[in-house]
Amino acid sequence: MLDTADFTVNPGERVGIVGKNGAGKSTLFALLQGKLDAEAGTLDIPVSWRIASVEQEISDNTLPAREFVIDGDTHLRALQTERLNVPDSNGHRIAELEAALTEAGAWSATSRAEQLLAGLGFTPEQWMSPVKNFSGGWQMRLALARALMAPSDLLLLDEPTNHLDLDAMLWLERWLGTYPGTALLISHDTEFLDTVAKIILHFDHAKLVRYRGGYHDFLLQRAERLRQSQLAWDRQTRETARLRSFIDRFKAKATKAKQAQSRVKALARMEVLAPLHAEAGIDIRLPEPQSMPDPLLVLDKVSTGYVLPDGTNKAVLNNVTLMVRGGSRIGVLGVNGAGKSTLIKTLAGELPALAGARRASRGLEIGYFAQQQLDMLDPDSTPLRHLALLAPQVREQELRSYLGSFGFSGDTVNGQVDLMSGGEKARLALALIVWQKPNLLLLDEPSNHLDVDTREALATALAEFPGSVLLVSHDRHLLRTTVDDFWIVADGQVLEFDGDLEDYRDWLATRNASARARARNESRTPDADDGNANRKTQRRVEAQERQRMASLRKPLESRVKKLETEMDKVRTRLVALNALMANPEFYSDGRREERLKALAEHGDLSKRTDLLEEQWLELQEQLEELVSSDQ
Repeated sequence: MLDTADFTVNPGERVGIVGKNGAGKSTLFALLQGKLDAEAGTLDIPVSWRIASVEQEISDNTLPAREFVIDGDTHLRALQTERLNVPDSNGHRIAELEAALTEAGAWSATSRAEQLLAGLGFTPEQWMSPVKNFSGGWQMRLALARALMAPSDLLLLDEPTNHLDLDAMLWLERWLGTYPGTALLISHDTEFLDTVAKIILHFDHAKLVRYRGGYHDFLLQRAERLRQSQLAWDRQTRETARLRSFIDRFKAKATKAKQAQSRVKALARMEVLAPLHAEAGIDIRLPEPQSMPDPLLVLDKVSTGYVLPDGTNKAVLNNVTLMVRGGSRIGVLGVNGAGKSTLIKTLAGELPALAGARRASRGLEIGYFAQQQLDMLDPDSTPLRHLALLAPQVREQELRSYLGSFGFSGDTVNGQVDLMSGGEKARLALALIVWQKPNLLLLDEPSNHLDVDTREALATALAEFPGSVLLVSHDRHLLRTTVDDFWIVADGQVLEFDGDLEDYRDWLATRNASARARARNESRTPDADDGNANRKTQRRVEAQERQRMASLRKPLESRVKKLETEMDKVRTRLVALNALMANPEFYSDGRREERLKALAEHGDLSKRTDLLEEQWLELQEQLEELVSSDQ
């Protein structure tokens, strides 16, 4: 995994850890948590640091969700338990415990847990439901909330976005932006890393290489390193030329200005990073469809959902009318549970309509990648045998060549599926789907198990695919690169969305703010029959709400104050450097080393100023949201 690797993480840094599946990222976390011992070398973590991470197995699933989350603060729970067991006669110890409980935030623990639950998508009605009542994906959200609840100096998050929708992911990005400790994040979601991480540690041939900046900065720096080393230069040049040609063609036909511009930027990024794609050894090519009817598929006033055991219909989506045109590229957006997978299953014909009509054109060939696609593979078979069943008349060498483009080469084509990683299984499932040359790809979270290199290869392949694509994904880079238009699934409806992902983020924020306002108005509506008792209850609720809002504002205001202090120091130093650089003597030959050092410091401080201002603005927005939500 790692061989004589050296790396340093400084206090307060947010570090993204990237590398191919199987490189050793999770092993590194186990080492940091003391679950594994290093075979050589030393690992130094301050003794006083508290480490928090997401539990992979939930031991007690009978607890209410909110209490399960609060249990993440083990220090607080220990104090509460001791306080319950101290006899009333021991007044001195009671006083000490009361002071310790106040310092540990005992009185705001409930509101802090509820804030975490709300941010991760749980409604107030779910807060006291037992953990066992939630599905596996939602239980992992609870485990994440529990980890965030724990006071920590070092936070270890392994694929924290895997079970989150875009709304919850954006909330987690904001939460991590204000986290005061040191965070290490393993993620294959490149935009999440680009937003959150300020340092990247890359597993590279059993070493850990440190890069400054977010994920995009890491890619640019690494691409430049590869160019300088002349690694596979001929192949890189061909790959770059192929992408340049495709980008030019796309620009020429792009008609939807805002989303087109977003996609052109994403494709241009792929062109710059062509050397990395070449080095990865995964070069997915989707075969061109044999025909392209237009339209491909129509839903006409369709209601769709499920038939309950008692025979009654449970509609998830109602009165859906939409058309999938030949060559269309559509991203499907919506929070978890809104019905995105239900829509895709209906389009695929796997879920019959409860009402209305689904009309497929003659010549429609669907390639459907379901969230459970990996379960459909034969665990005792191999990639080569899987493909040979689909194409018994095709020569083995042609099958091997095709599988090679999906990263299966040499002996791996005969490897047992049961022993493969989730990413390898996902690649195989995708290879089997596109072998049949579909003209409509229905992809429901295809990148969930893929590492970064395979995600990039998939993004490139989908961008060039001449057929139609409907994509459900929380991977924003994949969406930006692949789709031209968006549909939103919400409130039992499917609507076209005239905007890009930034507009969708704003739409979500507005929608959530409206929902919170409605909930407050409903909770504050007096009952005419309750009289004075209801007014007392309302005053108590309002007082608790004021206390809760104060507890939410305090850490944000404290962080703003620290940022302002640091910004003042940086600006003062920049003024001094500007004065130094304005002096003509500064550029004399004898001051070369001083000049280089000062210029480097000026560049670093300028970047630091931009970062601090960005964080300050983000905190101000959060404070404004709190103020507006309290009015």
